[in-house]
Amino acid sequence: MYEVKEDPLEASFEAIGQGDEDIAQLREEMAQLKTRMDAQAIAAARPALSGAKSDSSPFVERYLRKGLEAGVELKALSGTSDTAGGYAVPEEIDAAIDRTLSSISPIRAIANVVKVGSAGYRKLVTTGGTPSGWVAETAERAETNTPTFAEIAPPFGELYANPAASQAMLDDAAFDVEAWLAQEIASEFARAEGAAFVNGSGVNRPKGFLQAPNLPQADGVRPFGTLQYLTAGAAGGFSASNPQDKLIDLVQALRPPYRQGAVFVMNSATAARIRKFKTSDGAFLWQPGLVAGQPDTLLGYPVVEAEDMPDVAADSLSIAFGNFKAGYLIAERTETQILRDPFTHKPFVHFYATKRVGGQVSNSEAIKLMKFSA
Repeated sequence: MYEVKEDPLEASFEAIGQGDEDIAQLREEMAQLKTRMDAQAIAAARPALSGAKSDSSPFVERYLRKGLEAGVELKALSGTSDTAGGYAVPEEIDAAIDRTLSSISPIRAIANVVKVGSAGYRKLVTTGGTPSGWVAETAERAETNTPTFAEIAPPFGELYANPAASQAMLDDAAFDVEAWLAQEIASEFARAEGAAFVNGSGVNRPKGFLQAPNLPQADGVRPFGTLQYLTAGAAGGFSASNPQDKLIDLVQALRPPYRQGAVFVMNSATAARIRKFKTSDGAFLWQPGLVAGQPDTLLGYPVVEAEDMPDVAADSLSIAFGNFKAGYLIAERTETQILRDPFTHKPFVHFYATKRVGGQVSNSEAIKLMKFSA
């Protein structure tokens, strides 16, 4: 049997003979393709109709169907008012915005922070160990006491902000308004939650450690969840003689297992008073950090300045000392979430930000307070 193969040269001549019809068909297909591409380019140039959502979305159910506008914030950035954003409209301005620095509480950096996956959080704490005893080799073993459990359920609250900027402001401003607003919201949230960690009421917000009940009794005598305080020796100030002795008493009131990692917490005004304390030989109790990034120390322990702590006054709790990793619990649902909403209040674009966070004292033996009373 012989295999017959087509000569490539002969096949090319045949293709040329049929080329007229193929070229005509190819031109027609190219014309149709160009028409489709032009239509797609025109469609891509149009703004996206992102407001066309499904019937199951909250936008359709709450706003389009029912017209619910409750909670719409009317304060907005607009180019028609200088102080509300008009300064940002001219072409020649600095693209960066200088921000007046607000004090942000550092309690989050020294506390125990946990991430939770639901709106609530529970933690069990044992209020006593399991006792043991000595017995002879053949003596009977009596039953020992069982540890007692206590439940910690930090109160949660939701921070929210809903500022708005007009679309003209977003188009005309010489800087990134959206990024700037996101930074502003995050900074303000950090300031608000820091204040709550120190002195929050616990109603729709974290409960600050200064709002926990406090008594002068030592560990083992106070009820669970009650902090111990030591007096400074005078109402609204330190005692006139040897005021540094009260600070030593505050340190020693914290049991040794908690002193590893313990810090002093006070505001700048209180720190200014303590920085002047000297020992009998003239040495300062306060030792500044000699290396960049290292905190100042007092009696060998780091000092954290939190401006949310109260100033020294009669019966004020102006100084805290303790291991906050063991003593204060912060539970947060998620990080700060920012939703860009251009539909609710046209022509304004809302930036709806939320953050859910809770906090409470988890171990009342790990934090000690100084009360400025006689």
